[in-house]
Amino acid sequence: MFLARLSLQALLAAAMILAAAAETIPLPQPKPETGVHTDKPIEKQLPQPATTSEPAPLPSADSVNPNRFGAKPADAAYGAFQRGLYKTAYNLALVRAQNGDPAAQTLVAEILSRGLGVPLNAAEAAKWYALAAEQGVPESQFQYALMLLDGRYVKKDAKEAYALMQAAAEAGNQLAQFNFAQILVQQDPGDAGLAKAVSYYERAAATGLADAQYAMSQIYANGVGGKPHDDAQARRLLAQAARQNYDTAQIDLAAWMIEGRGGARDLKSAFGWTKQAAEGGNVAAQNRLAKLYMQGIGTDPDLVLAGAWYIAARRAGLIDQQMDDFLQGLSDDQTKQALQKANRLP
Repeated sequence: MFLARLSLQALLAAAMILAAAAETIPLPQPKPETGVHTDKPIEKQLPQPATTSEPAPLPSADSVNPNRFGAKPADAAYGAFQRGLYKTAYNLALVRAQNGDPAAQTLVAEILSRGLGVPLNAAEAAKWYALAAEQGVPESQFQYALMLLDGRYVKKDAKEAYALMQAAAEAGNQLAQFNFAQILVQQDPGDAGLAKAVSYYERAAATGLADAQYAMSQIYANGVGGKPHDDAQARRLLAQAARQNYDTAQIDLAAWMIEGRGGARDLKSAFGWTKQAAEGGNVAAQNRLAKLYMQGIGTDPDLVLAGAWYIAARRAGLIDQQMDDFLQGLSDDQTKQALQKANRLP
């Protein structure tokens, strides 16, 4: 994910109240929220913003598809890269890159941007990404567009970034599709901007990108961007993103399951998704899990575990008056046990 699970901001004009419901979904497995919160549904829950400050997370070296480097793999250089022989890969690719091979240029940029076997040099990587982007390599177009938006290693140029991001998106790069959709929404925050962005969100979602699946769930949940209001489809998309450990989708899906929105009520699965997000470090999920334990929703009531999970959330900065009152109502022994369990939570 590229962004992967980069932090949420409200960029779209659509609104959605966190609720719950759906078919029983097998339970599978980004990021603690900090600051002071009240655990209330976010009234305008929207897709993540385009990446404009940090480059998208890169996949592990052994999972990189050679097609990312152009029309064909960088031959021996790519083979060395796959085997973890990064210095060898760099030396082999550099000669070809200097001779204008766009696949080799992209590989050199990749190695430099990550400091694999050579000193990390983002500025030099930018030069090679730029050369490969000029030759139409979608991966390089995407990466160089991020650098142009960021402006740390190259001169900031939103117009050129827009053009490169669009080119990479049209060529099928899923991260470019999602980010280009976000750019369109930033430029035109209303429904008109969403209408322009929807096709890019949709294409990225179809490739399995969790960020885009979540974005499309919000679009269907609100019936915006030219799409009909369709809770069942929104819930299916939430489930797809949740299965990929997208914690916001896990929280939303759990809420929909509890409410029975977009499908049948499923309290047990709702508990499981909330627990998974909580164990993954999502502070809001930790607080919600505490409430599920307190109320016995989808699980047996357990006041000690309820206290433990709320303590974990509170330590991370979330304050919930209802849960503060609950914590005050525990006996000394229960409080002691809750603290001990909180210290052992993931």
